[in-house]
Amino acid sequence: MNPPEPLHVIKQRREGLLRALVEGVPYIRFLGVEFDRRGDELTAVLPFSDSLIGNPRLPALHGGATAAFLEIAAMMELAWNSLWDGVEADGALPDGPLRLPKTIDFTVDYLRPGLPRDAYARARVNRSGRRYASVHVEAWQDNRARLFAQATGHFLMPPADRKP
Repeated sequence: MNPPEPLHVIKQRREGLLRALVEGVPYIRFLGVEFDRRGDELTAVLPFSDSLIGNPRLPALHGGATAAFLEIAAMMELAWNSLWDGVEADGALPDGPLRLPKTIDFTVDYLRPGLPRDAYARARVNRSGRRYASVHVEAWQDNRARLFAQATGHFLMPPADRKP
């Protein structure tokens, strides 16, 4: 029986997978979305920027930026969940570019205006199969119990690579 891998090696591999996922989507960098990973929890963080304001009179976050943030959080959680088991089993990141799920539909509920401050989101995978997945995501700012938006999305999963 092989000894278990050192924890720092596992953490480096997890960070490498997350970095590869984020670098594969230029829009994530454009919005400035960051990710905080604690164990198996992935929290998306949208740092506040004046360019995210949609209504300067309130001021409130733009609905499109909010929807994009929620969709990014959902896609990254889904991709993370679907890829991590393979990375753990192989002990290495997959070769080549990572294929992300494609959005089938995405419904956003705007519960209250997003304030001019950092926003956070966590997604929960409700169902994930070989072809289809369903994800629910919630966003908050100062208080996790006081959501400002939530969404449900359905995604087409990328085909699994078949090894000869």
